[in-house]
Amino acid sequence: MNNTHRSNRLLNSQLGMTLLEVIVALAVFSIAAVSVTKSLSEQMANMPILEERTLAQWVASNQMVDIRLTSDFPDIGKKEGQVELAGREWYWRQEVVKTTDDNFRMIKVSVSDDNRYERIVAQVSSYVHNKA
Repeated sequence: MNNTHRSNRLLNSQLGMTLLEVIVALAVFSIAAVSVTKSLSEQMANMPILEERTLAQWVASNQMVDIRLTSDFPDIGKKEGQVELAGREWYWRQEVVKTTDDNFRMIKVSVSDDNRYERIVAQVSSYVHNKA
């Protein structure tokens, strides 16, 4: 009987957590909750920037596809234009640059949200080969 009484007392002493253990667990949880909340708020703050960059990248990619679909070897120089995407006006600038090989040209397409091109939001580059 004595062993049963001792084992019951040992079992009862380990059923719950001490106040110190509860405080430590709450402190760990609160630190984790604050970190997650801060991370989510930073991600939400970056959403408009990411949306703008994604749309500008689509405009640049679309212009590059249009250029590459033409069968003519592009002339050296600059062209500018304007296109509407997702309810916004985007301004693009195409620059064709001569390379060291006369059979290749580099094409750069820059996209801005203003017509003065003070802030380039996206830019893509590619090379084309003269098939002739």
